[in-house]
Amino acid sequence: MNHRAKPPKAYKDIEFLNSPDARTIRILAEFLEPQRRFRRANIKDTIVFFGSARVRPRRETLRNLKKVHGAVARAKRPNKQMLQELRHAEVQVEMSRYYEDAAELARLLSRWSGRLKDPRRFVICSGGGPGIMEAANKGAILGGGKSIGLNISLPFEQFANSFISPELNFEFHYFFMRKFWFAYLAKALVIFPGGFGTLDEFMEMITLLQTNKITKKVAVIMYGSEYWNKIIDFRELVNHGMVERSDLDLFTVIDSPREAFEYLKHFLAEHYLRKENAVGR
Repeated sequence: MNHRAKPPKAYKDIEFLNSPDARTIRILAEFLEPQRRFRRANIKDTIVFFGSARVRPRRETLRNLKKVHGAVARAKRPNKQMLQELRHAEVQVEMSRYYEDAAELARLLSRWSGRLKDPRRFVICSGGGPGIMEAANKGAILGGGKSIGLNISLPFEQFANSFISPELNFEFHYFFMRKFWFAYLAKALVIFPGGFGTLDEFMEMITLLQTNKITKKVAVIMYGSEYWNKIIDFRELVNHGMVERSDLDLFTVIDSPREAFEYLKHFLAEHYLRKENAVGR
């Protein structure tokens, strides 16, 4: 008797699952699979760090600057490209302070949250890549806590850093599903210096807060006044009638890890913790 092979079931058909026809299934998977893992890990809420993937640790930037300095010094007549490389190396050293500050702030927050009665509160979350994201995840681990990485598949820059807790290491295809998970669990956002991606994430989150699409209390810190005051003149948005003056109260600008830590600790205690757990130990 001739038995024909059974056709594959739709949910096991890889060609179908990777096709445009199954896009809604893939989108749903990027909602349900993270939801399952967050529930298993009993993650209640997060503190999200945004910032550039291009900011490097201070030690690394100093090594690079020394190398470039040496090359320029050995050249009898440094060309334009060499001088540009020197300036770029100097800027990298200047920006490296934000890497160190992000790591220190994440460490302070992670150590504090670990001393609460429920140590699974306020887990540090980043975009999962290098730069500020790596610094945040690194600081969380140094503080004795878990760290979440919501990575995104990109043709450049983005790879999962080594400081993400393995069970909380995610890889997204869709930006909007990744942004959903940034917003859904967040009780605080810290916006470090960054480029288009950081600006996109900040603007979307602040718009959701401004329009009450996010109704929970969320602390928003713009970290680094020297940088952000050059990039965005928020006062001019008010002067031109594009936002209300009260909209600027949706975020605060802070310049040190300790100040940011104290601000977030008291904000989260006031809005989300019982009084006996308010400041930890």
